[in-house]
Amino acid sequence: MSARGLILFIALSIFWGIPYLMIKVAVLELSVPFLVCARSIVGSLVLLPFAVYTGGFQQVSKAWIAVVSFTVIEMIIPWGLLAHAEINLTSSTTGLLIAITPVIAIVIARMTGETSRLSPRRLVGLAIGFAGVLTLAAPELGGDFWSIAQVVLAAACYAAGSVIAARWLNNVPPLPMTAVCLILCALAYLPPALNAWPVGPISMNAISAVAGLGTICTAIAFFTFFLLVREIGSERAVIITYVAPAISIAAGVLVLGEPLTQRMIAAFALIICGSYIATLSASAAKSSVTA
Repeated sequence: MSARGLILFIALSIFWGIPYLMIKVAVLELSVPFLVCARSIVGSLVLLPFAVYTGGFQQVSKAWIAVVSFTVIEMIIPWGLLAHAEINLTSSTTGLLIAITPVIAIVIARMTGETSRLSPRRLVGLAIGFAGVLTLAAPELGGDFWSIAQVVLAAACYAAGSVIAARWLNNVPPLPMTAVCLILCALAYLPPALNAWPVGPISMNAISAVAGLGTICTAIAFFTFFLLVREIGSERAVIITYVAPAISIAAGVLVLGEPLTQRMIAAFALIICGSYIATLSASAAKSSVTA
């Protein structure tokens, strides 16, 4: 990997490792619809000038069905699920559970027509990855079980979004497409966001979290991902999936003082190992894992 590729890789690992921390800070004061809407507006405002400069909106419009589907599956549904889940879950637990995305992507790709054979090695990887999720979920049969289920559903959405992007959006310019997706997401959440407008003053912590989510973890992260894929290729860029969860755990523990339990460590090892084994030569998880 070149020095430029390494710098981009480290930057993106951080950009996609810290959003769960910011979501956790924001949902302490803001409603889920308001948070997702504000994040989408900020991200679209940052990306739109670059998208207009590079052009390509006509190609986006030609693939409007796939673009709308991608927006719903990759942004509208999972961003709401993640924010709602983090009302109860720690940011580190959320970031760890999202690491199951590549494993789910393999299952979805297989169910939707991928012809490659599920080798014994990949089956073992799938089993290990899901064992990691169960390690976290099994003791939480009470109040937090639904929150964990929401994160796993969000991971499934990200996985399905990667399949949509790989099959129907390969030739669509990424910058204008992302800007359009963010605008659509903002519009979808605008009515409930207006109904759930904050009553009192918003702290600087919450404002900074929303600004960081929209600017760093969405707009800049997407742009960095495109540069990274161009530099090292999509197959190698997927390694981000294995690094970002470690960043999210470290951020939650160091910044918010969240606990680091033996169960989390065991789950982390199982999910990361399972994802690595299952996707070692797979093409199903080429897309990004966003939060």
